[in-house]
Formats: sequence, C-alpha cells, structure tokens
Amino acid sequence: MSRGDELKELASDLSRAAEKARRLGLPTTVYLLSMALVEVREAVAATDEGDDDGAA
Repeated sequence: MSRGDELKELASDLSRAAEKARRLGLPTTVYLLSMALVEVREAVAATDEGDDDGAA
C-alpha cells in the first residue's frame, strides 16, 4: 500500500471517528479529530501533487 493510500485510509478512519464522537456528544474530541483530519487531508493533497514537503 502506498503512502497516499495509507493517508486516505487514515482520513477515512478519522472522519468516521469524528462522526461517532459527534453522536456521543464529545465536542473536544470532535474538534481534535477534525484538526487531525485537516492535517491528513493536506498531506494527501501534497502526496497527490507529488510534493512531500507538506506531508511530514
């Protein structure tokens, strides 16, 4: 599995976890997972562009 595929899988996992936390009424957890998801999506975009500078 490539780095991009692993990052996409991680983004999916984070998204599901954030939704579950939202249903459970855990706003701080939702916030933290959302921030992590933003970082992972930026890394996915950088990987898709072939630029790993922003992926670390």
